[in-house]
Amino acid sequence: MRLSEIKEILPTLDNVEFQLENGTFVPEHFHVTEVGQITKNFIDCGGVIRHEKVVSFQLWNADDYEHRLKPKKLLNIISLSEDKLGIEDSEIEVEYQTDTIGKYHLEFNGRTFVLKNKTTACLAQDACGIPSEKENKNLGDLTPKQTSCCTPDSGCC
Repeated sequence: MRLSEIKEILPTLDNVEFQLENGTFVPEHFHVTEVGQITKNFIDCGGVIRHEKVVSFQLWNADDYEHRLKPKKLLNIISLSEDKLGIEDSEIEVEYQTDTIGKYHLEFNGRTFVLKNKTTACLAQDACGIPSEKENKNLGDLTPKQTSCCTPDSGCC
């Protein structure tokens, strides 16, 4: 989800709710402690230089059980971040801590924002030699390799 998309969705909501992909809800008293833009410049394993930009939201559970972030407040935080930091309309990456800090893609299911698990991948599969998919073969279609010119019935031994 891009920043422009969340800005369109928030005015239609009464409450801001986040949910993990497994169905567990982020507690209602969460805080958005950071909104920023992260720029990542790196080289992949194939030697290609890459550049990524994401808008980062950090969610944090506080002991403030009376706190409820309303859509208008989150819109104000986003607006302030755009104004003061020059944040661009990029994909949103959410940081949220369960056992450790996780980074998530963000989707909307019509009612709640869903933190979708991110995975790692090789960005240079054509350069690193790892096949993208194994070829499946039927064992009956395989022909044995001839390792000797002699066979038991050939009389050469």
